[in-house]
Amino acid sequence: MRDTMVKINDRYEFPLQLDLDRENGKYLSPDADRSVRNLYTLHSVLVHSGGVHGGHYYAFIRPTLSDQWFKFDDERVTKEDVKRALEEQYGGEEELPPTNPGFNNSPFKFTKYSNAYMLVYIRESDKDKIICNVDEKDIAEHLRIRLKKEQEEKEQKRKEKAEAHLYTIIKVARNEDLLEQIGRDIYFDLVDHEKVHSFRIQKQMPFNVFKEEVAKEFGIPVQFQRFWFWAKRQNHTYRPNRPLTPQEEVQSVGQLREVSNKANNAELKLFLEVELGQDLKPVPPPEKTKEDILLFFKLYEPLKEMLQYVGRLFVKGSGKPVEILAKLNEMAGFSPDEEIEIYEEIKFEPNIMCERIDKKATFRASQLEDGDIICFQKSAQVGSSDQCRYPDVPSFLEYVHNRQVVRFRSLEKPKEDEFCLELSKNHNYDDVVERVAQHLGLEDPSKIRLTSHNCYSQQPKPQPIKYRGVEHLSDMLVHYNQSSDILYYEVLDIPLPELQGLKTLKVAFHHATKDEVVIHTIRLPKQSTVGDVINDLKTKVELSDPNAELRLLEVFYHKIYKIFPLSEKIENINDQYWTLRAEEIPEEEKNLDPHDRLIHVYHFMKDTAQNQVQNFGEPFFLVIHEGETLAEVKVRIQKKLQVPDEEFSKWKFAFLSLGRPEYLQDSDIVSNRFQRRDVYGAWEQYLGLEHTDNAPKRSYAANQNRHTFEKPVKIYN
Repeated sequence: MRDTMVKINDRYEFPLQLDLDRENGKYLSPDADRSVRNLYTLHSVLVHSGGVHGGHYYAFIRPTLSDQWFKFDDERVTKEDVKRALEEQYGGEEELPPTNPGFNNSPFKFTKYSNAYMLVYIRESDKDKIICNVDEKDIAEHLRIRLKKEQEEKEQKRKEKAEAHLYTIIKVARNEDLLEQIGRDIYFDLVDHEKVHSFRIQKQMPFNVFKEEVAKEFGIPVQFQRFWFWAKRQNHTYRPNRPLTPQEEVQSVGQLREVSNKANNAELKLFLEVELGQDLKPVPPPEKTKEDILLFFKLYEPLKEMLQYVGRLFVKGSGKPVEILAKLNEMAGFSPDEEIEIYEEIKFEPNIMCERIDKKATFRASQLEDGDIICFQKSAQVGSSDQCRYPDVPSFLEYVHNRQVVRFRSLEKPKEDEFCLELSKNHNYDDVVERVAQHLGLEDPSKIRLTSHNCYSQQPKPQPIKYRGVEHLSDMLVHYNQSSDILYYEVLDIPLPELQGLKTLKVAFHHATKDEVVIHTIRLPKQSTVGDVINDLKTKVELSDPNAELRLLEVFYHKIYKIFPLSEKIENINDQYWTLRAEEIPEEEKNLDPHDRLIHVYHFMKDTAQNQVQNFGEPFFLVIHEGETLAEVKVRIQKKLQVPDEEFSKWKFAFLSLGRPEYLQDSDIVSNRFQRRDVYGAWEQYLGLEHTDNAPKRSYAANQNRHTFEKPVKIYN
């Protein structure tokens, strides 16, 4: 009836006992076992509450087939009586008790949207096999093990949660972590604290006792351990700041955590300094005075585009970099007299700050302090910088900071990643389309058009990016305050700047005699008029007569809202939401008598549920003559639409104004209804053809549902 999914809420009764042997077993399948008694008892009722587009399931079950029913609704289980499980799930309508008893007011009825969806019956003769106790031995072993493990994990988590306030997490970063992470997981600062070893320690434990735990874990005797606090600097970097004092080491772990972080989170972050002697065995840490500065060193290799951590050193504030060059060359594996450049990595948010250090100035003069990072590299040979993309430390860090892997998708397949490119957030519009064109093997990058991604809907934005319409890649990837890594591309047949000067319209051409619709893409300069569109269309379509005249209509939800004047500019015409329809102007409309009227004719159905009219199908114009009866008009409509007699006899005809139908008799004079010529919104007064919509539902490229007796659609782009 409706050609759509519907949930049927009609009343449908079901019994507590179901006898399938009755009437000589006519409800049993031919191969059913007739030797057993096919008497079934209701065990459970699955209920669906809601409509076809959404709802909720719950169940009434009597686990042992006793008289006691239970309702299982998500995690809530309640006792229920048999009436709730049976009769209230039959569906149908429910009456509300009258508000004023004694008065003769008709009861208010409403449809029940909760009703039985599936029933489970158990055969009486088999119920002992089915309804039996389940012991632990009945559960498969792998499930028992899994359930036990889950219980234990749950218990452990509960315990940890209950005791969390008694413990502190201590995260200990070591030289090994820096070696492993820098140049692989991270490039800036020294370590990702999420990936270092963590200890869960009781807050009461003295720090000295904790050091014994560390000795056990890392195999480093207590006397060779020295711990440093980390500190967040004003420029948002995070560096080792100072060693713990002997007085602090006798305090409890909980007290130290409060000293170390003002943010008052539950963690204590430390750096473990271990000095190694000549034989690579731990030795006691050197004495640290105010004059000593702890520096960390990273080596950059331009040809390999590689950054790695090579170690740390104590230097004197009054010393100079020149004095440690031989040591740095040794750390890097270079010859002792290799020329090297040194830089300080100062910060990386929001921008990179990395400056060359004067080798002849003192460390103090260069404002170096504990926890600072020095990056160094071989001095560039003359001409060698041409072979490297990033010849020095600052350019490499800039690249790493701004690099962005972008997932490109074809706009035609917006769900599938097609290829990835590594780009820079600082790339401008031309850089990005050039790289895409290069990847696609396309000579002209201006034929690439890009569209940004909407992070909320996970779809392409409706409007593509204009030619050079954004400064940088970072602007293309931003959606409100969110950033994505997806861009959509399409390859155009003409360069984008040229296309932007044109207006593209999709026009559905309805052939005068053939039963078909052809969709054409018309592309004209923006200052063109509707007349130009029609002239262009005439060269592409098959006309019933070489001299036929065309018109362009705006059709929306099966009503005609406008005939476009030939002089109207096309720049502001929107074909996104409504269909632009082109058709030949019939001869009879060209020579209208002064008393003839051109009226709108639409198909409609009455939607009883919502008590309103629903239009469908293709609307059209019709000339009606002075004094013409409905019977005469019907003959012309039937001929125009080519509807068989049997079908047409079921149609009803009505005059509709603002959605209210007045049904017409064959003898009614149609023109009398359409007297007012100046009515605003002529589309709201029309001759309605009431009948069912037999058209197969089909999505239609010009964004409209199609009409009865759907015409085949062809698309020409």
